[in-house]
Amino acid sequence: MSQRNWFAMAAIGRDRPGIVADLSECVYACGCNLEDASMTMLGSEFATLMLVSGTGEDLRDRLYEATKRLEWERHVTVFLRPVQPPSSAGAERSTAATLSAVGVDKAGIVAGISRVLADHEVLIVDLRGEIRPVAQSGTPLYTLATRLQVPDAASREQLTADLEEVAARLGIEISLNLAGPA
Repeated sequence: MSQRNWFAMAAIGRDRPGIVADLSECVYACGCNLEDASMTMLGSEFATLMLVSGTGEDLRDRLYEATKRLEWERHVTVFLRPVQPPSSAGAERSTAATLSAVGVDKAGIVAGISRVLADHEVLIVDLRGEIRPVAQSGTPLYTLATRLQVPDAASREQLTADLEEVAARLGIEISLNLAGPA
């Protein structure tokens, strides 16, 4: 039996009914399993990142040909990349956490927060941000929601202090909630 191979597949295209069906049928038709996926709308565009696996010496070629056909027929841009299989062995001990931020929209909110997280070796597992106008004034309000993995070795006090510094500099509110061991 052939070895299992893993691929990251990213796709973006104008949102429309059937785009998820097209992508998942493409994966299925290649004899692959859809292991994990994140899908969302960005403006009028649909975007996804999927982890797929399958077997066969010609799997890469099958996936490549199928995604090129999908691009041509359904006007979806697809990127395909071989990746290492997921592994939990040797993972650093960490604590699950959430971080939310809200404030008047301005450039640098995600950059400032993500730099502090990176400096503390915090892994961003999921990040969602959106701009919505405040009801009465129409002022654009930016809301950020993240799921994190905070290394147990990280200083919670210093992480909190650094996030508070970014919040003060940007004029936003940041809330960090540590959920417990991951």
